[in-house]
Amino acid sequence: MEQFPSFPDLPEDEEAAAPLSFDAEDVPLPIADEAALSEWINRVAAQHGCVVSQVQYVFCSDDYLHQINLEYLNHDTLTDIITFPYGEQPELAGDIFISVDRVRDNAHDLGLPFEQELHRVVIHGILHLCGFGDETDEEEAAMRRLEEEALAMKDDATTAK
Repeated sequence: MEQFPSFPDLPEDEEAAAPLSFDAEDVPLPIADEAALSEWINRVAAQHGCVVSQVQYVFCSDDYLHQINLEYLNHDTLTDIITFPYGEQPELAGDIFISVDRVRDNAHDLGLPFEQELHRVVIHGILHLCGFGDETDEEEAAMRRLEEEALAMKDDATTAK
């Protein structure tokens, strides 16, 4: 897995920090049910032998994530997600930045509901923290398969209720 440079910690209350947190920088928070999303993320991590220790999702705009991409990765491109790991498996720790603009555009281009594409990108970050890469064609194909399996787990949990 590609190693990312250290990203400065975002402010947090150490004593009250939850294993998973969802924040927004310059966009409205696109998460309707944080508890259900957290439960699903934890199940996917467990399926891969990992446990969520301290993962912060930050939802933002294209401009915000582009600036991070330039500043910390030297990439002058738009992207839907950047994952900064801070620990090693099996304990997952890191910051996951997601561009809501990019997710919305990708969902439109793919003819998918926004929420489905958002969930794919959310779990993509966790899969990176679990040690899965997507640099080569083989890794990318494996990542897509893992995303689909995770999305099916979410769908199964929804229909079981």
